[in-house]
Amino acid sequence: MRNFKVTLLLGVFSGVVIWMIVQAGCFLPLELIWKKLFPFSLVKPEETECPSIVFLCLISFLTVWVSIHLVVRRERLLLFSLTALLLVTGSLVLGLYHLAITPLPAIAALGWSYFSALLFLKTAVGSRYPRLQLLIGERLNRSLLRKLVNGETPVAFLGERKEGSLLVCSLNNSAELMELLKPEDYVAMTNLYLQTASDFLVEVGGYLEECSGESLRVIFGVPLPIVGALNHGAKATRAAYDLMLRLDELNYQCDVHWQQRLDVRIGINSGEMIAGKFGGTRLNHYSVAGPVVDFAAYLSAACHNYGCRMLVGPATYAMAESTIEFRPIDLLQRKGLRRRVELYEVLSPKQALSAERERSRNLFWRGVIFFREQEWDKAVEALTSARISGISDKALDLYLERIDRARRGGNELTPEQVILTEALRYEE
Repeated sequence: MRNFKVTLLLGVFSGVVIWMIVQAGCFLPLELIWKKLFPFSLVKPEETECPSIVFLCLISFLTVWVSIHLVVRRERLLLFSLTALLLVTGSLVLGLYHLAITPLPAIAALGWSYFSALLFLKTAVGSRYPRLQLLIGERLNRSLLRKLVNGETPVAFLGERKEGSLLVCSLNNSAELMELLKPEDYVAMTNLYLQTASDFLVEVGGYLEECSGESLRVIFGVPLPIVGALNHGAKATRAAYDLMLRLDELNYQCDVHWQQRLDVRIGINSGEMIAGKFGGTRLNHYSVAGPVVDFAAYLSAACHNYGCRMLVGPATYAMAESTIEFRPIDLLQRKGLRRRVELYEVLSPKQALSAERERSRNLFWRGVIFFREQEWDKAVEALTSARISGISDKALDLYLERIDRARRGGNELTPEQVILTEALRYEE
């Protein structure tokens, strides 16, 4: 809205100024020169008419608007030159048909408004859009980008601490797909997944921080806070669940085209992170860093070990538990730290579980509590009762294996626990 107001003001001002100059007769000497340059024109200089003030304001408005929104300087200059050439050519063609319209006022309006736009782009307000477009571009949906442009947030992004939720979506079976598919088929299948996932997550309010050959990272709550009923943790978790439904549909297409399926796993972690402009002169973009960011990637990778499609950290769980159904998966503690970190699996939106799955979840949760209290018999009974016939449950099997190992006197960490506990970087 801010840029539109400035564009309208500059456009009307430029058009009115040029029209007043024409009315004062300042363009008559230029018209005589024009006649000498193009003697084949059938129109006499004194018979030519000036474009209307509405036309001058319109061309000025469009010039300012395009100049502000074209990020590349070369593109702005090229468009200016082509427009001026079109005005000259059009005037000459009309002159051959006795239509007396001079192009000089329009060209003057074009040049005046073009340089007015360049001056505006030098200001702090005017430079916001091109700088944000170069730095963020399509990584953020248009409505949020407009809010960022019209807001007061400094666009230098020198670095600040922000609260947000990072969603890491990785392709678990990439190595297998590389062996089974031709390179061009692997790229096409992967790009289909990346485009589907990134488009959806950006449209629901995420910032696409990274999109690589095998995974993508999307931030909720950064660079702009989430506005609405959901906080950034709940928003990210719900977006992850809805994304999985879309990827399930996408797998039917993959089956038809390549006879293969995507095995996508998602990890979400929430907390404080450092956000800013990272990179050098050749490549840079707005990004985040910190322990919260690192642990989200480990959660995504750990999904395979626990047999889960989506895992979240404790902060995300606390923010989303009122809107999402979860079940506990593991409790981690790094040596030397008193704080324990619990991992949760995303099951469904709140109150969307079937009666059988809700019963299974409740019994599983009870079994986990008994396991932590070292009441092995009660834990086995609850976990065994939690099993749904015909459905594999790797997380449940892992708990039964741990109970069996504990009964035999073994209390060493499992491989998946070793990886995750080493990944913890939480400070007391």
